[in-house]
Amino acid sequence: MTYTVTKAVKWGNSMSKHANSSPKKSKYYLLLVALIIISVITIISSFAIGYYKIPIKDILTFIFKGEKHVPSNIAIIIKRIRFPRIVAAFMIGAGLSIAGASYQGMFKNPLVSPDILGVSTGAGLGAALAIVLDYPNIMIQLMAFVFGIVVVFLAYLIGTRTKYRQEVSLILAGTMLGTLCSSFITLIKYLADPYEKLPAITYWLMGSLSRVNNKALLFSVIPMVIGIVILYLLRWRLNILTLNDEEALAIGVNPKSVRLIAIIGATLISASSVCLGGIIGWVGLMIPHITRGLVGADYRRTLPISFLIGGTFLLIMDNLARTLYAMEIPLGVLTSLFGAPFFIVLIIRGGNR
Repeated sequence: MTYTVTKAVKWGNSMSKHANSSPKKSKYYLLLVALIIISVITIISSFAIGYYKIPIKDILTFIFKGEKHVPSNIAIIIKRIRFPRIVAAFMIGAGLSIAGASYQGMFKNPLVSPDILGVSTGAGLGAALAIVLDYPNIMIQLMAFVFGIVVVFLAYLIGTRTKYRQEVSLILAGTMLGTLCSSFITLIKYLADPYEKLPAITYWLMGSLSRVNNKALLFSVIPMVIGIVILYLLRWRLNILTLNDEEALAIGVNPKSVRLIAIIGATLISASSVCLGGIIGWVGLMIPHITRGLVGADYRRTLPISFLIGGTFLLIMDNLARTLYAMEIPLGVLTSLFGAPFFIVLIIRGGNR
C-alpha cells in the first residue's frame, strides 16, 4: 500500500510537470487557436461547396446580415440543406474523436474505438429493423439510438459481473454482443425485399449524411452535446484511469464510478452519431492517435484538440463525399479509405522503432 501511494504521488507530480512543460503551454494554445481558425474556415467554405455553388460573399452576408440580404434560393439552400449537414458532419467527427480518445485511455488500449461496446452494431440493428418495418426516418433514428444504448447497457451489465479485470471483460462483452447484432443484421438483410429494403439498409450501414435535416439534427445533437460535456468535465479523471484501479483508489478516485460515467458520455455520443449518419468508422480510432502525437496523452489537452481535428476531418470527408463523383459516395467508405492506410503506416513506423 505504501508503494502504491508513493507511486500515485509520483504520478501526480509527473502529470503536473508534464502539463506545464511538455508540450509548453504556449505551443498548445498556438495549436488550439490555429485549429479553431482552420475549423471556422472549413465550415464557411463548406457552405459554398456543392452542385449549386454559392459565393463566399453571399455566405458571409447571410451570416452577418441575415437571410433577407441574400436571394431566397440561396437562403433556402443554406438553412435547410447545407446547415444541418455541415453541423452534423462536424459534430459527429468531433464527438467520435472525443469518445475514441476517452475509451483508449479508459481501457488502456490504443486500438479501442467508440464502437468497442457494440453501440454501432446495436444501432445498426435498430435501424435495419425500422427500415424493414417501413418506419419513417425519425423512427429509424429513434430505434437506432435506443438499440445502441441497450446493447452498451447489456455489455456493461455482463462485463461488470465477471471476476476478470473490468476493462477486459467490458471489451469482450461488447465484442460478443456486437457480433450477435451483426448476425441479426445479416439475417434481416437476407430476408429483406431485395429491390427496396435491402439497398436502403445497405446504404444506411455504409454511413451517409444525405438525409440529414434540421429536425433530425435537433433530435441527435442534444444527447451528443450532453455526452461531449460529460467527457470534457471528466478530462482530468480520465488521466487517472490510465493507472491501475488500486493506484486510482489510492489517489482518492473511484475508477468504477468514473468508468461508468465515461461510458455513459461516450455512448450518448456514439449512439447519436450512428442514428444521425449511420456507421462511420475509423474517425474515433485514427484522430486520437494524431492528437496524442501533437499534444501528448494529457486528456486536458487531448480532448479539445481531438474535438477540433475530428470535426474538421469529417467535414472535409463529407465535402469530398458529395462532390467527388456524380453520385454521392458513402461517408463510411471514404473514412475507411483514409483510416486503413493510416494504421498501416503507423504499424510500419512502430516496427521500425
